[in-house]
Amino acid sequence: MPSPFDDLLQQIPVGDIAKQVGIDPSVAESAIAQILPTLVGGMAANAQDSKGADSLTKALASHQNKLGSHKSVKDIDTDDGDKIVSHVFGSKKNDVVKAVSDTKGVTQDIIAKILPIVAPIVLAWIANQFFGGKGTSTTKSSGKSQSSSGGIGDLLGGLLGGMAGGSSSSGGDLLGGLLGGLLGGKN
Repeated sequence: MPSPFDDLLQQIPVGDIAKQVGIDPSVAESAIAQILPTLVGGMAANAQDSKGADSLTKALASHQNKLGSHKSVKDIDTDDGDKIVSHVFGSKKNDVVKAVSDTKGVTQDIIAKILPIVAPIVLAWIANQFFGGKGTSTTKSSGKSQSSSGGIGDLLGGLLGGMAGGSSSSGGDLLGGLLGGLLGGKN
């Protein structure tokens, strides 16, 4: 049975992203493996308070049922991706890009180009997980979930646990240091 991280990774058109950015597919895959836990971790950090959880739930609702529309890079709204990244990381966006770009030819420029491509896919995938659909139906669970940061927090925490314990040990180290310092510990 594939982990949630593997399921999410399968939704991302790595080859198309590599072509779009002009890099080797292995570099694109490495960059995406660094981006995913960072992006999900940023969402989890935002969901820790009720205002952030409500904002994230609204964003998820607007991306629900859009997962199938991201089969190719040209189908992805990178302006929307930029907005997602800015909402998740706020003024720390450039610090996050710098911290994520550290190994195997994954430069800051590559991370900056890939983040807005991957963000809408991640948000659509999480929306489908959160609202219980696989892209075809809308449920009424949003009323209960919007009032509770535990629901979205639990989902994101479970996904992060799969990422840190599964495919990328460096992703776990990155989450502990980077997100704890940049997002969780604002002072």
